[in-house]
Amino acid sequence: MRTIAITNQKGGCGKTTTAVNLAAALAMRGYRTLIVDLDPQGHATLAMGAVPEHCEWTIYNVITRADVPLAMTLRPTPIEKLLLSPSNVLLSGAESALAQMSDREYVLRNRLDAVAHRFDYCIIDCSPSLSLLTLNAVIGAGEVLIPVQTHYYAIEGLRQMLETVDVVRERFCPSLTVAGILLTLAEHRTLLCQQVEEQMREYFKDLVFKTVIHRSIRLAEAPSAGQSVITYDPRCSGAMEYTQLAKEICYEEVRVAQAGCVHI
Repeated sequence: MRTIAITNQKGGCGKTTTAVNLAAALAMRGYRTLIVDLDPQGHATLAMGAVPEHCEWTIYNVITRADVPLAMTLRPTPIEKLLLSPSNVLLSGAESALAQMSDREYVLRNRLDAVAHRFDYCIIDCSPSLSLLTLNAVIGAGEVLIPVQTHYYAIEGLRQMLETVDVVRERFCPSLTVAGILLTLAEHRTLLCQQVEEQMREYFKDLVFKTVIHRSIRLAEAPSAGQSVITYDPRCSGAMEYTQLAKEICYEEVRVAQAGCVHI
């Protein structure tokens, strides 16, 4: 099972949108896919058609209780090959429980190992913070995808994220790689977005995905329908862009394996 954590310490860059729609696109391509909602807000859970408050078993139970396997939390989604491990507000209390565990940085990795044979891909949606939960996600995945909004302020957030990846690689997970940097929330025909994209590609080169995710009304509407944009409107630009991203993820594993962390 190839596991990718969608993370950035800066909020509002499209992490959940990317996690939900990348997972959906992979499943629609025939891959057995798991999406883990590791954000107490439960937005990925909502986007998959579940009500966080109505989920009896969530990733919170998996992390805080050794007797609850991850398989117990799995729920179907509108896409046949896509399963969800949901989240709700209880997850905000997992930090204190993790802090008391001797193997606290590796809890999620150990839980994921038990279901690895059932899936081809696992996508983890992270909260916009540097916490024990996010650390568990990054170590458990061994691979991170960093969504970055196409404006200048986002570059500082990217710098911090790459520094964090370096620290995690050095202290906890030597094999940690960056799957790529995904440019999100781009505006068509906006000079600023074009300039930021050019700078990012010039500096980070092949680490930046060829696919760019543009602002889209359909992308914004889909979560309210409890769906990914892939099923909500498969012909819209957002659906096509995330489908293209899934193709890059599937076919560029050599680049992923070789990619290092670049400093700004």
